[in-house]
Amino acid sequence: MDVKLDPSRDDLPLMANTSHILVKHYVLDLDVDFESQIIEGTIVLFFESGNRFKKRSSSTEVACLSESNEACKFRMPEPCQIPVTNTKTFSSKIGYNDFVICGKGEKDTSGKDGNHDNQEQASGISSSKYCCDTGNHGSEEFLLVLDCCDISVLKVEEVDVAAVPGIEKFTRSPKLRNQIVHELVALPADRWREQLDYYALCSQAPGCGELLFDTDTWSLQIRKTGAQTATDFPHAIRIRYRTKPQGRSVTWTSDQSGRPCVYTVGSPINNRALFPCQEPPVAMSTWQATVRAAASLVVLMSGENSAEPTQLREGYSSWHYYVTMPMPASTFTIAVGSWTEMKPEICSSNDLATERSFSPSEADFRYVGVCGHMEYPCRFQNASATTQKIIPHRVFAPACLKRVCQETLLPLIPPCLSAAHSVLGTHPFSRLDILIVPANFSSLGMASPHIVFLSQSTLTGMSQLCGTRLCHEIAHAWFGLAIGARDWTEEWLSEGFATHLEDVFWAKAQQLAPHEAREQQKLRACLRWHRLQDEVQNSPEEMQVLRPNKEKTGHVSDSGSSVIRHGLNPEKVFMQVHYLKGYFLLQFLAKTLGEDTYFSFLRKFVHTFHGQLILSQDFLQMLLENIPEEKRLELSVGNIFRDWLESSGIPQPLQRERQALAECGLAQQVSAEVAKWVRVNRRPRKRKRKDREEVFEKLLPDQLVLLLEHLLEQKTVTPRTLQSLERTYHLSEQDAEVRHRWCELIVKHKYTKAYRDVERFLQEDQAMGIYLYGELMLSEDPRQQHLARRKDHSENLFHASACSPGGPRLAWTQDIKGRAMGLLKPAVSGRLRLVG
Repeated sequence: MDVKLDPSRDDLPLMANTSHILVKHYVLDLDVDFESQIIEGTIVLFFESGNRFKKRSSSTEVACLSESNEACKFRMPEPCQIPVTNTKTFSSKIGYNDFVICGKGEKDTSGKDGNHDNQEQASGISSSKYCCDTGNHGSEEFLLVLDCCDISVLKVEEVDVAAVPGIEKFTRSPKLRNQIVHELVALPADRWREQLDYYALCSQAPGCGELLFDTDTWSLQIRKTGAQTATDFPHAIRIRYRTKPQGRSVTWTSDQSGRPCVYTVGSPINNRALFPCQEPPVAMSTWQATVRAAASLVVLMSGENSAEPTQLREGYSSWHYYVTMPMPASTFTIAVGSWTEMKPEICSSNDLATERSFSPSEADFRYVGVCGHMEYPCRFQNASATTQKIIPHRVFAPACLKRVCQETLLPLIPPCLSAAHSVLGTHPFSRLDILIVPANFSSLGMASPHIVFLSQSTLTGMSQLCGTRLCHEIAHAWFGLAIGARDWTEEWLSEGFATHLEDVFWAKAQQLAPHEAREQQKLRACLRWHRLQDEVQNSPEEMQVLRPNKEKTGHVSDSGSSVIRHGLNPEKVFMQVHYLKGYFLLQFLAKTLGEDTYFSFLRKFVHTFHGQLILSQDFLQMLLENIPEEKRLELSVGNIFRDWLESSGIPQPLQRERQALAECGLAQQVSAEVAKWVRVNRRPRKRKRKDREEVFEKLLPDQLVLLLEHLLEQKTVTPRTLQSLERTYHLSEQDAEVRHRWCELIVKHKYTKAYRDVERFLQEDQAMGIYLYGELMLSEDPRQQHLARRKDHSENLFHASACSPGGPRLAWTQDIKGRAMGLLKPAVSGRLRLVG
């Protein structure tokens, strides 16, 4: 299978030739410079080649993405001529960086570094014919292809790992560099600490020859003269590079206190603009990273250890993190800023005992069956870890958010972690950091190994939004991280499960009685039904399919390269179909099988597949094999594919459940309240004395959302009714989901007295504010357009939309988005429904 890129399409290419050679470990050594908005340094990659590639193997076409059909021309890198100033500022006491730092100080906006830049105009994706081989072409050299974008590569060299003192202690061939690397990556899991130490030592070894390299829009290609196969190619290489200020993998911005910060945004292009890497999920690797920044800053990262800074000279400090569980490079996350650790005012000794951290090196292992993943220090085999309900956790945020974090977020973490453990068992990761990210973060949350980003929007109102979003991100530790999708088009395997489990975790965290939990979950299902209806009515059918590649799901080219369909489509990042249809499929399965049977299976599935990549059929086949035949009814993998995963629109089994969703007791209570408000709205200003006052019931946050959605369907709501609504429910003090609907009512009915609430929402809730911005821009009302055109609102909201990490948690209609952001032709205005 050869991958063909059509420049007129919106597919995202995964260029790395992972079928030939795999990265097993990354060592990053980086400096963060806020003045130039550049991250700069080196990355050392340790490889293992595929055993099926031999000399003179047949050629394999891959995507080189050059402009012509001629063979790719490689050149030796020219020496860096940029003078070095004040290098001692960026040197580490622990010796992780022995190399010169080039070009500090001046902001890189042109993106030109000699001949080694990403030539976006010159190379581009102007040709669908691929000219280079990653296997070999007769006597030509092997070509290593890495995913790389928006990065200036300065130098590539082979690392002389044989020069590391003491390397002969664990290798039989101390003079054969590739053999040394092979034995290093193959060390058993119980020697993980020694392995990390040798990775660090090898990363500091001198170079033993520069390598030929070239870049294009999406990749970095590297050759070594005379190396004809992956086996011959150097298995340890060092790349010196710098990011670009406009790179799409990170955002340089200011936090809520106005201080500069930078963080990875979970961009659709993932981390390829942060470091050259192998993006395909199959390239599961470990990593360690040393990051230097000003001493006043805190560096947070995907890492097993709770790093503490090492003070360097002249006001700089160094932070070191590592992971021993292999995961795709796309899950790597970093955030650097003036964060403050938020601690509870009172810390009980019981909490400390419960949260004791268990190192992977502890010898208390319990083998309950054999894990199916590649070898690493696994918590599922650690008896102490398996019983740990609450893992150690920290919360970081700007100091100005201390009070709200202590009141809202900190009390929720232990019960949510404990609830997740009670449902799924062993926490896959040994600790958790939670960071409240800047206001321009374009989502309500994002999970990465050992760290979760939360939007400040989750902290307002009652605990409902914060609790459910926290549970959603905690669920990703199992589904999305410990168990990942082998084909990125099957996003439902991550988001569908997290959406499904957030309700289960949150009910247990609140210690609800079973009937209360069922009622709340039915209400949320009712809300999601309405949102799914809106989504399928206002999006292209081809983007409503959960398994778009059908029988070709998981297929890649001979080299391992592939494309993600619609991966660069700006509309896709706002779609919620993989959340919603995935959620309803799992709800359907749980109801069909019975919750006890279903969740018992889910724990077994987690134990079987943690640390691995899966496809939809892996989950469904194991599910059907592990349930009694009398409960299977007419379920089969084939009909689930047909009804749920490979068709657009609302699945037929779900349409039959529509009436049951409407009969939810909490939803019926809302319907009764809506009727009252409709009567109030119809009354004349001067009422007769005999008209009795309506008495309104107290509503839950989700009920308020549903109430406001029903009222949005009313053609006219008077200012008097809107004022009464706000006073009855204190809408401006509710959580962001409720306030979003309230702002929709304000905008729709031009309720000028509450424009301050819209202004506040646009400023503080940017993850949700894009739709309101679009509505205001489309309005012919001068005051509404003035609200939208305020510089601080428009710039932040456009940034939030452009850097969406798999999409803000909202689903807006195709026409609004197109007209608000210039992506699509004008169309008739529609209405958004926010997905939490």
